[in-house]
Amino acid sequence: MPALLTTTFTNRILQGAAASLIVLALASCSTTKDRMTTGSVPKITKPVEEMDATELRTATDRLGQAYEKNPRDPVNGVNYANLLRMNGRDAQALAVMQQVAISNPSDRNVLAAYGKAQAAAGQFQQALDTIGRAQTPDRPDWKLISAEGAILDQMGKASDARQRYRDALDIQPNEPSILSNLGMSYVLTGDLRTAETYLRSAASQPTADSRVRQNLALVVGLQGRFPEAEQIARRELSPQQADANVAYLRSMLSQQNSWQKLAAKDKTPGTADGGNTN
Repeated sequence: MPALLTTTFTNRILQGAAASLIVLALASCSTTKDRMTTGSVPKITKPVEEMDATELRTATDRLGQAYEKNPRDPVNGVNYANLLRMNGRDAQALAVMQQVAISNPSDRNVLAAYGKAQAAAGQFQQALDTIGRAQTPDRPDWKLISAEGAILDQMGKASDARQRYRDALDIQPNEPSILSNLGMSYVLTGDLRTAETYLRSAASQPTADSRVRQNLALVVGLQGRFPEAEQIARRELSPQQADANVAYLRSMLSQQNSWQKLAAKDKTPGTADGGNTN
C-alpha cells in the first residue's frame, strides 16, 4: 500500500487544484449525458469532450458567427456559451448567456446553462438562484441538482453539496457524473481514499466518459501511484487524447515539486509501484 501524503502537503496541492477540480465537476454535469445540442445551423457532429484544441476553436468560431446573426436563439446561444467555457473564456460565456436569458427568461435549458456560466465565473450565489429557477419540483432534474452540489462545494459547503449529490443519485442511481462529483467533493476536503472509492465506482459505469477517468487518475496520482494514474489516464483514448490527459496530470501535480516528492513516496519501503489500495 503506497504511503499517503502528509496532511500539510496534501492540503497545499488541493488548495492549488481546487479551482480546476470544480471546473471538472461542473463540466461533468453537462457532458456525460448531454452531448452538444445541434440546431439548424451550424451542426456539431462530434461530442465536445472528444474535440482537440483546434477542433474546439473551429467550432467556437462557427457558433460565434451564428450567434452574431441571431443572439436570441436559445439552442445556438447555449452551445456557443458551452464551447466558450471549454476554451476557458468564462467571462464571455457569461455575457452570452446573460443576453440569451434576457430573450428566453423561462427556458429551462437556458437558465441551467446561465447558472453554470455564472458558477464558472465565480458568481456562486447567483448561480444557485438561477439554477433554482430552472428546477421544477414536480419534475426535478438530476443534472441541475448535481450542478447545485458542485457550486456548494466551491462555496465550501461540503456537507450540503454531498446531500445534493445523494439527492441526485436517488433520481438517477449509479450515474457516473454524479458519483464523480461526489468523489471530487471528498478530494476538496482532503479525503483521498473516500474520493477514490466513489471515482472507481463512477469509472466502472458503462456510460462513464474520459472526464470521469481523468478525475480518477488525478486522485490516484495525488496518492503517489503514478504508473497506475498514467495507465488510467491513457485508457480507451486516442494517443493524442491520452497524451493530453497525462500532460494535465503532470501539470496538476507539478505544484511545489509534487511530482518528484510523490514519486519518491511511491518508492518508499513497503510500497509497490502502481499498487492498489484494495
